[in-house]
Amino acid sequence: MASIEIPTMVLPNSCGEQRVPVIGMGSAPDFTCKKDTKEAVIEAIKQGYRHFDTAAAYGSEQALGEALNQAIHLRLVTRQQLFVTSKLWVTDNHPHLVLSALRKSLRSLQLEYLDLYLIHWPLSSQPGKFSFPIEVEDLLPFDMKGVWEAMEECQKLGLTRAIGVSNFSVKKLQNLLSVATIPPAVNQVEMNLAWQQKKLREFCKANGIVITAFSPLRKGASRGKNEVMENDMLKEIAESHGKSIAQVSLRWLYEEGVTFVPKSYDKERMNQNLHIFDWALTKEDHHKINQIYQSRLIGGPTKPQLSDLWDDEI
Repeated sequence: MASIEIPTMVLPNSCGEQRVPVIGMGSAPDFTCKKDTKEAVIEAIKQGYRHFDTAAAYGSEQALGEALNQAIHLRLVTRQQLFVTSKLWVTDNHPHLVLSALRKSLRSLQLEYLDLYLIHWPLSSQPGKFSFPIEVEDLLPFDMKGVWEAMEECQKLGLTRAIGVSNFSVKKLQNLLSVATIPPAVNQVEMNLAWQQKKLREFCKANGIVITAFSPLRKGASRGKNEVMENDMLKEIAESHGKSIAQVSLRWLYEEGVTFVPKSYDKERMNQNLHIFDWALTKEDHHKINQIYQSRLIGGPTKPQLSDLWDDEI
């Protein structure tokens, strides 16, 4: 199976005009079996994947690090060709803990630097007390300015090539931009055909922030019907192109100018997800896609949910 050349985008405000491959491999929490992780990552690299997305909270940093190290040792890839993202968990989302949290992630990943380091949620909780979902009584005030200064310091030290955020609303991005010296390069958010994030996309585009879509196929929560993968209209669009619904979904994200990190360990699906660059959706397809009913899938990481986490943005 020949590897596929994946298009890249320049990350604004990164060291040396860092480029991010538009598709990456996600590794959210069901990614715990080490053997599966290592095999899947090596297979992904052979297929052409270079962008790998993890987080301190996922428990996958160590297995991903072992796999990347093995791939480099086998000369399948060089460190310079890889793009590795990790994220700061809420327990370390305090100015004095950012640097040590990043260093811990780097040790787990066996890397000297990250390509991108993100604030996982615009929330802070009791240091050292990991629980998921996060208990609301463990939340503490989030010092956005102080944390962001520590993130900027991480980039200045060369421990990460770029810094960004995840799960930030337009309002929270506006607050961050008002205090940032180095603006965020990326906002990683839920985005898929049934949660298209139009307002957020427009804001990010106007402010030079790249969006990375997680749950691009609307997987990641077990709430009833999957409004993307079980959508009859999308099935028709897919059939008209001789493609799968997943490929239509990822092609739409690509045409909208965002990056995305689907999560699959299945060799065939991983490969299918890369076959989206040599065909295009029609104007009519886009018109139909715009009609899909919109609803957020991932409400937030706390128990109970917070009413003001998303600032009522659609």
